[in-house]
Amino acid sequence: MKTILIKNATVVNRGEMLERDIYIRNGMIEKIDTSISKSADITLDAEGKYALPGIIDDQVHFREPGLTHKGTIYSEAKAAVAGGITSFMEMPNTSPPAVTQRLLEDKYEIAAARSLANYSFFMGAANDNLEEVLRTDPRTVCGVKVFMGSSTGAMLVDNAKTLENLFAQCPLLIATHCESEEIVRANMAHYQALLGDRLTAAYHPLIRSREACYASSSSAVELAKKHGTRLHILHISTKEELDLFNNDRPLREKKITSEACVHHLFFDDGDYARLGNLIKCNPAIKTQEDKNALWDAVLDDRLDVIATDHAPHTWEEKERPYAQAPSGLPLVQHALNIMLDFYDKGRITLPRIVEKMCHAPAECFRVDRRGYLEEGYWADLFLLDLKAEWRVGEDNILYQCGWSPLEGMKMKGKVATTIVSGHVAYQDGVFYEEVKGRRLLFK
Repeated sequence: MKTILIKNATVVNRGEMLERDIYIRNGMIEKIDTSISKSADITLDAEGKYALPGIIDDQVHFREPGLTHKGTIYSEAKAAVAGGITSFMEMPNTSPPAVTQRLLEDKYEIAAARSLANYSFFMGAANDNLEEVLRTDPRTVCGVKVFMGSSTGAMLVDNAKTLENLFAQCPLLIATHCESEEIVRANMAHYQALLGDRLTAAYHPLIRSREACYASSSSAVELAKKHGTRLHILHISTKEELDLFNNDRPLREKKITSEACVHHLFFDDGDYARLGNLIKCNPAIKTQEDKNALWDAVLDDRLDVIATDHAPHTWEEKERPYAQAPSGLPLVQHALNIMLDFYDKGRITLPRIVEKMCHAPAECFRVDRRGYLEEGYWADLFLLDLKAEWRVGEDNILYQCGWSPLEGMKMKGKVATTIVSGHVAYQDGVFYEEVKGRRLLFK
């Protein structure tokens, strides 16, 4: 691999911002110092730019195999890299779902051939595949995904005995989607009977309600405490759920961790009138009070990780009536810019963005030598130009689905260069695809 020398960068790492040079050899960070004069195949002058560790997105849906009209590992990984995301962990609710070791490995083979970003894939739990789940290698797979509430795809795990056995026996991190199926179905029946074809996305947070979220999340926490399970609850959306989490110890010592997603921090239920099904997602975007509570919990470390839950659907699918429109929205290209918007408004610092989007996922999932700008670590990083301004538009949206709920929004800050495992994968709007990302390993 080509050697790379980055000069004059402001390195953001472990809560500090320091002027440093970075030297990369054989895909790894060999040296970080105030001045490095070694020769290199590629020299990048980062004067005026910030060097941040590559973002690790612990929750994406890239739709391959089987749902490739929405997106592919190839297309969505490119969009991620353009947004500073160098590593992703993808969910099992594809078609067929990744509920056997062979089906799981099929996805790794696709990524090895096509993904510009580093990758890992969750093993999917079902009501009847415990033996397959327990064969999962914790060194090479990020975790096991359990849908304790149904979402896109038929992967609901609602058998109490299955859940008990999973939490008791699984040595890997268990990541959960938590919404009570019973409550959601009852709410849906109520609002359909009340409103019929007048039902719109504005009712989504009442159907996939706060009660449904808390009932399921609290059940998952109870199971994890009972069995000492490593539990990671995804996309927390309500203020009530925050009481389930603690900030009384360092992240690496926590066995129960949690995630906030950028859309739950950015949107609230006042946005349904404008965006409708475009921000329909599971769990639902809720009130401004919930959004503010999530922010408080991000900043005081009850919520550990910030991720995307990137979930593309076609424009035509989103244009269907509420009850038929799928849940999910595309976010990997713009997640960093959402956070930079909050940075610009003084709500969060650059080091805290790095902590929540880079360091924390690495700690939570015990990712091997990624998530930090450190000597001896893989060279996953991006150079950020905070002075650049641009607007999200049809001509620069990279998702295969071709749309974003952020279209028209003015952005401050732009990724200038992204380096993935020591390869310059993206620079000034151009992708360099001759080297692919690597499979993540775990400690």
